[in-house]
Amino acid sequence: MSNEKGLLMQLVDVWKAYRVGDVVTWALKGVNLSIVRGDFIAIMGPSGSGKTTLLNIIGLLDRPTKGKVYVDGVDVSVLPSDELARLRNKKIGFVFQQFNLVARMTVYENIELPLIPAGVSPRLRREMILRALKAVGGEEEWLIKKPTQLSGGQQQRVAIARALVNNPEIILADEPTGNLDRASARVVVDTFVKINTRGQTVVVVTHDPEVANCVNKIYIIRDGVIKDLRTPSKNECLLYKEIK
Repeated sequence: MSNEKGLLMQLVDVWKAYRVGDVVTWALKGVNLSIVRGDFIAIMGPSGSGKTTLLNIIGLLDRPTKGKVYVDGVDVSVLPSDELARLRNKKIGFVFQQFNLVARMTVYENIELPLIPAGVSPRLRREMILRALKAVGGEEEWLIKKPTQLSGGQQQRVAIARALVNNPEIILADEPTGNLDRASARVVVDTFVKINTRGQTVVVVTHDPEVANCVNKIYIIRDGVIKDLRTPSKNECLLYKEIK
């Protein structure tokens, strides 16, 4: 498939099945989805609708049972596992609901983790870590602290900085505000809005309408099928109203 200008990723007729014993469950059923560079996308739907499975396919953590996944016009569905892992580490940063920060490590060491297997020199690592932390509105004084010394919202910003530090082309976030109070959640949404404004592609799975209303595309998924595509107005984003 030739790569359209600006098209980062494309899912074509993607199906995903899980087998437990003799029972086969189809988590995705013929999903078609395109992600353009600079997109800010929300995936919404009820529990069990296929949201996380879809995010895992986009994140190259899982392969479709049927269908094609293209990255920069290349069908990655057929790549060997080691090539797929290298592509994932280069292209994609992940943010999770539980933060997934290592409690015994400092903030600096947590953000540093993706840079070590990439072979980045220690001196360059510090520059990249500071740049990533600054991009999410973090403070340099956080670097010597342990995650438990920060608030939930601050920890999630550190997690976003870790996802950003390798300069991936796309950030994937699974319910990133799910464990936060409203004030902290809005800080995290503000962070995503700002990094997207600077050109970062972001895909968020969320139940939170305050998050979804700040994106530029909302995909509604039910029973493994994308049922609707909605384009919210920026006027619907409470955050934009508050930070104007």
